Amino acid sequence: MSPPPPPLGRSRRKGGRSDHAFDPALDDTELIDVRDQFAQGRWTRARSLLVATGADWDRRGHRVLALAAVPSAAGWARDWLLAEPGSPDATTLLACATVARAQRPKAAADETGPAREACLAAAALHPADPTPWLGLMALERTHGTPEETARHFEEIRARHPEHHHAHHLMTAALAEARPESDPLHEVYDFAAWAAEQAPADSPLAVLPVVAHAERYRVLAAAGAVSDDPAASGHWSGRRARQVMKAAFDWWLEWEREDHPRHRADLNFLAHAKTCEGRPAEAAALFHRIGSHATEAPWSYAGRDPYPAFLAARGLALGAP
Repeated sequence: MSPPPPPLGRSRRKGGRSDHAFDPALDDTELIDVRDQFAQGRWTRARSLLVATGADWDRRGHRVLALAAVPSAAGWARDWLLAEPGSPDATTLLACATVARAQRPKAAADETGPAREACLAAAALHPADPTPWLGLMALERTHGTPEETARHFEEIRARHPEHHHAHHLMTAALAEARPESDPLHEVYDFAAWAAEQAPADSPLAVLPVVAHAERYRVLAAAGAVSDDPAASGHWSGRRARQVMKAAFDWWLEWEREDHPRHRADLNFLAHAKTCEGRPAEAAALFHRIGSHATEAPWSYAGRDPYPAFLAARGLALGAP
């Protein structure tokens, strides 16, 4: 009998990549409907959606970034501003759309400066809103320095201490320091601190698992550990067992299906349980994930993310 396929699929380092498109809207059906209309220039529904979202900062950031990812978002946001000059929502959406354009693989180098200026203008127009700073933080992750990323993170925390997306970005940034194995790496302290500071029902309880996955991404890319999770040892040590048990127990007790980035947490948990070799626990998570796969962390260790997700789900659910 031939051995089973690797649970995360094979590394894509020597091959191509599937053309599956991951949807940043995740399971936000209202957002998906509005985004489809926004892509055709009907920005009034986007306006109503953001007004209704109000000061739910995690949801606002999630929705603004998903709308900003529409290729024509900057043009439609400018049309909105022509109709409503000085609109904080339109200005923030335009700023995040310019960030999305500056992060395209073939973006010109001179697009970064205007994106920063647009985010700062949006932040000045709506000082309480962390979303322009989230756009800036995402921009600095790819075009700036670790110090700038950390500074923008603090601006976000000053406005919303539990900001989910910002904590994920900061964890990924911290994990990239010193690409050699270190069980006492500072990213673990950061993730544990953030989880402890948050309320009991906060999804930041999953952040230590995110930190462990981000370190695996960095270490596997540097060749410091095997890109085979079972052979790497990264998922079988004491720290791995502790963080994964704590996060899984939190999910069983406090599952936050109402959070806009809930599926992102579930993907990290399912990936961790797969790497740990616990497919039965991963199966419960895959049932909740449904079709809402996320690129991270399935792309880690050089893998083509969607086939890796499908392979892990198939193993967990017993599919052929």
